[in-house]
Amino acid sequence: MKVDLTSIHKHFGPVRANDGITLTIEGGTIFGLLGENGAGKSTLMKVLSGFMTADSGEIRLNEELAHFSTPSQAIAHGVGMLHQDPLDFPPMSLLDNFIAGRDNKLWQGRPEARRRFLELCRQFDFDLDPDMSVREISVGERQQLEIVRLLWLGVQTLILDEPTTGISAPQKIKLFATLKQLAAEGKSIIFVSHKLEDVEALCDRAGVLRQGKLMGIKAAPFVADELVELMFGQVITLERRPDVALGQPLLSLKGVTFTDFQLSMENVNLEIQAGEVIGLAGLEGSGQRLLMQGCAGLLATREGQLLLDGQDLTNAPYRRFLDAGVAFMPADRMAEGLIPGLSIAEHMVLAQHRRGQHRSRTIDWNRAIRASEQEIGDFNIKGRPDSTVESLSGGNQQRTLLALLPDQLRLLIMEHPTRGLDVESAIYIWNKLLERRKSGTAIIFSSADLDEVFQYSDRILVCFGGQITGVVRTAETSVSELGFLIAGREKEAG
Repeated sequence: MKVDLTSIHKHFGPVRANDGITLTIEGGTIFGLLGENGAGKSTLMKVLSGFMTADSGEIRLNEELAHFSTPSQAIAHGVGMLHQDPLDFPPMSLLDNFIAGRDNKLWQGRPEARRRFLELCRQFDFDLDPDMSVREISVGERQQLEIVRLLWLGVQTLILDEPTTGISAPQKIKLFATLKQLAAEGKSIIFVSHKLEDVEALCDRAGVLRQGKLMGIKAAPFVADELVELMFGQVITLERRPDVALGQPLLSLKGVTFTDFQLSMENVNLEIQAGEVIGLAGLEGSGQRLLMQGCAGLLATREGQLLLDGQDLTNAPYRRFLDAGVAFMPADRMAEGLIPGLSIAEHMVLAQHRRGQHRSRTIDWNRAIRASEQEIGDFNIKGRPDSTVESLSGGNQQRTLLALLPDQLRLLIMEHPTRGLDVESAIYIWNKLLERRKSGTAIIFSSADLDEVFQYSDRILVCFGGQITGVVRTAETSVSELGFLIAGREKEAG
């Protein structure tokens, strides 16, 4: 299906999210849509998929003018979108999710639906059990479920929003093979991403948005520097991580056991120095989150002893960890880090109250707004004091979380600190984080991006099956050696 977007405008107050975008995607091709967080990618795709209505402009599908204002209308026209967080119902079975949205016949035609489900899974080599519940499958498998559901609904143009975020390398290979197969069948694929390497590996053409405008379109083979310059107005280079003299031991785990309802991490012995950066690597669910939550005081210590600056915090309440200078930044910014519906200014007031900077029972909102404006400027947040946090892009939500942290921190623990962020935002976030090392703050972080782990860690802890299977100094290892450890075995000699 050929897609033509002509002069698409979409404004949110004074913000021009889409500013006269004209774009053509040919049938049988994979089109990459690049841009930093807040560039307008998601807005444009929500307009095309019926989640939003453009203020002005035209959409044509196979040269025919199309009008739709809901996702179901867009699907009826052959356009469907796979979101970064797939739209499914976790308590329900895969088959029920597959049927959902098809003519309101959830409990009708199940034998035919099952036959078609299995047929599509065989066609794309998806190993999905229709009787399993969605909560039992991985993010990559949820994507596969949504792809076969949209295909059953007749989608000819498939939009994918940051689909490689949070999936494993084998799942990414499978996804790319599926998209190439769909394009070979004549379908048009729109691949929204901020990852240049993914666009280079997959797409036939790529367009770049910046500040709501289409800056240019390039055809494969791509020149990475050209795409980066279109995205940011300049070529971005990674700065060398500054060396910092490490201080005295800060965090000590002595024979510690952390347990949740899924996994147990036993007999952990670890010592982290002030100013040290520890990267956690491993397959998702190998124990990284368990270790970080335990070190942050969010999980009880079943056995052993946890010391911070020589202070015994074993099984201390979470508030004592906060008072001792420990902060935890979760991967899910909106579910665990920020409060939907509250503004940036309201978050700043809550943070100041927690730090004891606001003891009055009344709030001076003029002062609060001025303080928020200062933080917005200091952290380069694209928003206003009255902007609700859910209205911000992922990068600006992460900058807001950083602005909420107290100045004096002893230990900062972060899950996937740059997941879903563009290159510029990721570099900015890490520059801010590394500044804290100078005052002795130790950092523990997890990431599925091995390049990020290598770039910023002093030491790397490899987790596998609830155990720390390797502790290596970054300067003394390689990606290959780390890969063997992540897979659960040491590199073979020779």
